[in-house]
Amino acid sequence: MVKTREVEGGIVVSVKIQPNSSKDRVIGEYADRIKIAVTVAPEKGKANKAVIKLFAKWLGVKSSDIQIISGEKSRDKEVFVRNITEDDLYRLI
Repeated sequence: MVKTREVEGGIVVSVKIQPNSSKDRVIGEYADRIKIAVTVAPEKGKANKAVIKLFAKWLGVKSSDIQIISGEKSRDKEVFVRNITEDDLYRLI
């Protein structure tokens, strides 16, 4: 089960990032996180931007509705997603 928590206005999701991948994709559940692979290198925030864009597309929300709240320089991140519930997320996994 993916580690999430509901907060006012949305949810916080734990994600695991795999930079320098051969393909941009949401891999799915990995331990207690959602694993996301991006093709860009983790330089100057490029991987974080790619993660936000890909995760937003996968969830069907705007990129502006997603914010990295912890782990900016780590592969393990906490991501806040506005206007979505845990049930919405679990339907996609």
